[in-house]
Amino acid sequence: MDHEVAPKPADLPNGLKPQQHDHRTAATACQEGTSMQPARVRTAAYVTRDAPGGRELLVFDHRDHPEAGTQVPAGGVDPGELLIDAVLREVTEETGVTAVTLGAALAVQQRPHPHTGQPRVTVFFHAQTAETRDAWTHTVAGREHDQDHGMVFRCCFIPVQEAAGLLADDQGEFLPLLEKSGTPTTTY
Repeated sequence: MDHEVAPKPADLPNGLKPQQHDHRTAATACQEGTSMQPARVRTAAYVTRDAPGGRELLVFDHRDHPEAGTQVPAGGVDPGELLIDAVLREVTEETGVTAVTLGAALAVQQRPHPHTGQPRVTVFFHAQTAETRDAWTHTVAGREHDQDHGMVFRCCFIPVQEAAGLLADDQGEFLPLLEKSGTPTTTY
């Protein structure tokens, strides 16, 4: 889910755990009179399944916010949360799918939030599922005070090759890497 709280940046070289440091001292002046904001760390998942017509991608639309566009599961990393835990949590919260096999991180996207301009770093993962439903509606049942609690998402699988131009917020940028990633092998 997309929380507006800025979590700590990821320490990608040491695995998948966010760094533990104080952002008040981390902001530095990049030009006279301006300072850098810490990037909000997020994860995103390309959840695929094998189908007779080829590989399919799990996507969803917000029932009550169609302007948000078609998306893959993605959202913020909580402070101290491992990236792999965050991506699995996002898949479950936003789609209800719990049985996934998670692969390694595919790519890192650094891009400002399209509406707020806040810096973001998103780590994209590939995951595989044996989910048999083609389409369903899922209601987010996260923490009660969570901004996404009660949201309704329309989930479905679409052919991967159709997803690139369909996904909002440049989420389709790394879809070509799915061809090279093979099948994830670690079940969580």
